[in-house]
Amino acid sequence: MLLFLLQISVLLAVATALGRVAARFRLPPVVGELTAGVVLGPSVFGNVLPAASDWLLPREADQTHLLGAVAQLGVLLLVGITGAHIDLELLRRKSTAIGFVSLGSVLLPLGLGFGLGFLLPDAMVGGSTDRPAFALFIGVAVAVSALPVIAKTLLDMRLLHRNVGQLIVGSAAISDIVGWLLLSIVSATVTRGLGPGVVLEAVGYLLAVLAFTLLVARPLARLVLRPTERSAAPEVSVSVIVVLIMLSAAGTHALGMEPILGAFLCGIVVGSLGTPSRRSLDSMRTFVMPVLAPLFLATAGLQVDLSTLARPSVLLAGVVMLTVAVVAKFAGGYLGARLGRLDRHEALAIGVGLNARGVVEIVVASVGLGLGVLTTASYTIVVLVAVATSVMTPPLLRHTTRHITTTAAETNRERQFAGHAN
Repeated sequence: MLLFLLQISVLLAVATALGRVAARFRLPPVVGELTAGVVLGPSVFGNVLPAASDWLLPREADQTHLLGAVAQLGVLLLVGITGAHIDLELLRRKSTAIGFVSLGSVLLPLGLGFGLGFLLPDAMVGGSTDRPAFALFIGVAVAVSALPVIAKTLLDMRLLHRNVGQLIVGSAAISDIVGWLLLSIVSATVTRGLGPGVVLEAVGYLLAVLAFTLLVARPLARLVLRPTERSAAPEVSVSVIVVLIMLSAAGTHALGMEPILGAFLCGIVVGSLGTPSRRSLDSMRTFVMPVLAPLFLATAGLQVDLSTLARPSVLLAGVVMLTVAVVAKFAGGYLGARLGRLDRHEALAIGVGLNARGVVEIVVASVGLGLGVLTTASYTIVVLVAVATSVMTPPLLRHTTRHITTTAAETNRERQFAGHAN
């Protein structure tokens, strides 16, 4: 218990400090928070002061499971909050353009990432999986975007009210949904083997979960939350939402899928119920974002070992994967936008904006490491791709949106956003 309390204190303090440093340099705080784990892990602290590192962060399972449990709670609540960012009405209004963009920005990276998975060195494939499952996992890691990072970036740059910002958010939402669904299929194939029966069963469970979410979970959540919203104690609603997220996560996990999927779908349901539910989520956000999320990111960073990049084969694989991830996501988003009859400047901005992977890819990487799909080397590469794409997106997005004229409708939308903020 002493070590656990010290680990929480040190990880949160360093993650918060480095997150603020990153923000000062106009980078997403996720970069600094993840770097905290890298600094405290084998890459720096473990090399400089190995004895102190072994004492503070021992490798015994009983000790690591304590920290892992807190990180798991943090990531489930974080993903639930992410799901609440999904604007279903926006998806309906912009369905054609968003459909083309989402299709291009998911399918092209997924296909190229899947092919890349067969070309990476054997040393990067986890010992508890086979090559096809590993390749499918790499495809998913390359295909995802990060709605929380993208939304925060657009908000900071005052682009969320712009049409292009709305299209980027809507497409990122679809990309997130598809990513979690694919991750559940990968998890099922890894734990039970890749075969037609397993895939069909996984898809069947997914369809059942989606039908349950639409037909049962939403009216049930409304029924449960309505009395709490009228309660004089607003914290009751927050507690109920946390219970719903945990039960949803447990439900998908019981079906052999990732608990993250259940948490994400529950977040979408709660976010779709209106302003009171969203207000309760915002109350939860004030603890999750500054405390649990940095702890999860720092814990994820502890698994990164930069010394693996000293091996030429691993370094080359990292450069190739970063290149494929950036080019495929940009090309897919750009081509999809053009097919959706958007102009060249908007298409460029969308291709750039969707490239930020951030916390979503880090979650995917953590799942892959836990399942034994990834080795430390391949996990390090996937996490570094997440960080690199999150860092490069803001300046590129700032450059590509300079040439897009602001419309009267966008100005009115900005006033409405300002009114809601006030």
